[in-house]
Amino acid sequence: MNPVPRIVIAGTHSGCGKTTIASGIMSALTQRGVIVQPFKVGPDFIDPSHHTRICGRNSRNLDPFMMGEDGCIDTFIRASEGADIAVIEGVMGMFDGVDGSDIASTAHVAQILKAPVVLVVDAKGMSRSVHALIDGYRRYDPTLRFSGVIFNRIGSPRHRSMIEPSLSIPSFGYIPRKEELAVESRHLGLKMAHESASMAEFGKIIEENCNLDALLAAAHNAPPMTNTINTVGCEQQAHIRIGVAFDEAFCFYYQDNLDCLKRSGAELVFFSPLNSSLPDVDAVYLGGGYPELHLAALESSRFREDLKKAADSGMPVYAECGGLMYITESITSKKTYRMCGILPASAEMTIRIQALGYVKGESVGNQSFLPASLPINGHEFHYSRIEPARDARYALRLSRGKGIEDGTDGLISQNVIGCYTHAYFTPAFARAMIGSAVKFSRQ
Repeated sequence: MNPVPRIVIAGTHSGCGKTTIASGIMSALTQRGVIVQPFKVGPDFIDPSHHTRICGRNSRNLDPFMMGEDGCIDTFIRASEGADIAVIEGVMGMFDGVDGSDIASTAHVAQILKAPVVLVVDAKGMSRSVHALIDGYRRYDPTLRFSGVIFNRIGSPRHRSMIEPSLSIPSFGYIPRKEELAVESRHLGLKMAHESASMAEFGKIIEENCNLDALLAAAHNAPPMTNTINTVGCEQQAHIRIGVAFDEAFCFYYQDNLDCLKRSGAELVFFSPLNSSLPDVDAVYLGGGYPELHLAALESSRFREDLKKAADSGMPVYAECGGLMYITESITSKKTYRMCGILPASAEMTIRIQALGYVKGESVGNQSFLPASLPINGHEFHYSRIEPARDARYALRLSRGKGIEDGTDGLISQNVIGCYTHAYFTPAFARAMIGSAVKFSRQ
């Protein structure tokens, strides 16, 4: 099997400009008429939103910790069908993985996909010294397929002329400083794609300052690879509808989770808790996002009462992070706002980060619609805390991660589960959720 040509855009460190440059490359290639399939290494929701808007194709996460190596290959091959090239944006510094290891690093994913690597180097404040940095990255793991570098934040033509003579690896571009095109940040990272078009605008800078033909040629040098997961014939028909909250308040979803639900037989119905009532569905999936930025609107929305009535009648509801906060009794952020009142808990926004990192655990069973001992892999990242009732029950026991409190997560009420963990769905997870929806639909 010979999948689509592919290239990994790696960085020396967080903040070197790889997100802007990767998005600019996607934009420039798309403007040329090239069909680009975007990917993001790691458990990120925000960068993929920019990729998706730029390329017109859903960006996918590639994360060996959550998906496994075979899962990364399967997602890559399935998602890349029909594309001319895959552009994979890395995470953090190139070799930064879980707990100081290589696991789930950009380098790890590049090895899994046998993909050529382009290293983004922030040249601000350096000239000839950049070559010592590049040489160190190349020597650290000589098995990687280094194709070249892109120098970011070049201050002037003279700055470039001080770098070029000592090149030992091809340069695909010298990107001038363009601070005015930077995307604004907030507590969970960059603003979402629907709030800023700066990433797409950077495509013009890339077109003018990068050798895209050389980059395309490097991508075509990627060797064949084989998908070891056979998904042919795995699609099922359950004839149930799952409502997926999707608007400015709830917008954090792994595309693979949505695909997993569809392959397991669910029809997905997208709706806005901010602006609509509960659609005709058999279950609800509330992802994370920014409910704290829309508290007044969420409090006054009709959907809040609709969901409470549905949950009281036994409808399955699965909520993550921001969704978890929304289905508690209230959220406090300077003021206190009434929320759905489904879970016996309250939520409060905090100035300091409360949890960040990978999560690993299993379902405890006999407490929720999840079967006992179902493995759960995911990620948590939030600036809030939950105050549960003393008699609160939980669906998940974590061996890694904080969860709601003391390594427990998945607060339960009736047929509802609310987690801080952004779980990566397995087929077994999707079948359990759908099975619960089927039972509810037959009532």
